[in-house]
Amino acid sequence: MPDIADGETALVQGSAKDPYVLKNVGGVYSCSCPAWRNAGGAIDARTCKHLKAYRGAAIEAARMAAIAGSGGATAVAARQTSEVAADHEEDATPTTGAPVLLAQSWDNSVDLTGWWISEKLDGVRAYWDGGKFVSRLGNAFVAPAWFTKGLPDHPLDGELWVGRKEFQATVSIVRRQDAGDHWKRVTFLIFDAPSRDEAFEDRVAYIESFIAQTKPAYARAVAHARCESTQHLRAELARIEALGGEGLMLRQPGSRYEIGRSYSLLKVKSFFDAEATVVEHSPGKGKHKGRLGALVVRMPNGTKFNVGTGLSDAERKAPPPIGSKITYRYQELSKDGVPRFPSYVGLAIDK
Repeated sequence: MPDIADGETALVQGSAKDPYVLKNVGGVYSCSCPAWRNAGGAIDARTCKHLKAYRGAAIEAARMAAIAGSGGATAVAARQTSEVAADHEEDATPTTGAPVLLAQSWDNSVDLTGWWISEKLDGVRAYWDGGKFVSRLGNAFVAPAWFTKGLPDHPLDGELWVGRKEFQATVSIVRRQDAGDHWKRVTFLIFDAPSRDEAFEDRVAYIESFIAQTKPAYARAVAHARCESTQHLRAELARIEALGGEGLMLRQPGSRYEIGRSYSLLKVKSFFDAEATVVEHSPGKGKHKGRLGALVVRMPNGTKFNVGTGLSDAERKAPPPIGSKITYRYQELSKDGVPRFPSYVGLAIDK
């Protein structure tokens, strides 16, 4: 049976008018057909009738068996990588998983004077349930015992964070299942105490008191400051973004902790995040000759555009497969509805 060399593609005619594209990127086989795209799970653990017909049913069965026999870590890692999408998708509101408070976007119509400002951390949302870290979608993050030492037996809401502009590094660490020394780079930044039925200010005071008394080695409280005016808000946003931060979070004074999306918590940033489907790989030129130049992606409404920045050298050599979904960041939409200055953030594997 024929096979597809690493980095190569093959066309097969299916039920659609246009042929489907089969591809091999580093041993990860993909197909542009709806069955492969909607299969769910890790992208390296998917198959479809077109791959089976082209490569051979026995060969595909052996590949899938080898993946299944790898201990399941691949699937867990893929689900945890999906937290990237959940944390960076504007309209994501999980119906299962951790019972967390989710923010609405500020639309400039509300005067936020008096609200509490904190930095919007570009990390991975983590809910400490009193015994382990749980993602927004309900997956456990396997952190070392020395990392969680000193954390209480009741819930805390926060972010696993390496630093500004270190989003991908954070993801690569927390998605692993070996609870190794790489966690020494991570800090659990706590911004709320969900189980305490009291005003936000009292919950923050509790967190700060808890940190001061127990001094956990890898946890600290997120700093909050009063918003003095809209001008102050915009100046603080500019300062944080100049430092490489993602934006700001604004919390309503006296508000209680709620489960789900609420207008008591607002996110403020100059850039927005969204998802799109990869439909083509555009070859590179100049310094990128011989590898990916840009991803051609399609928005849910059918609009196509290129994403050519934010990709590492490794990702240009082995780009996201055609048919996969990515998260991208953009500044605003043009009059034609096309994202301006789009930048690649990461794969949205579970979408």
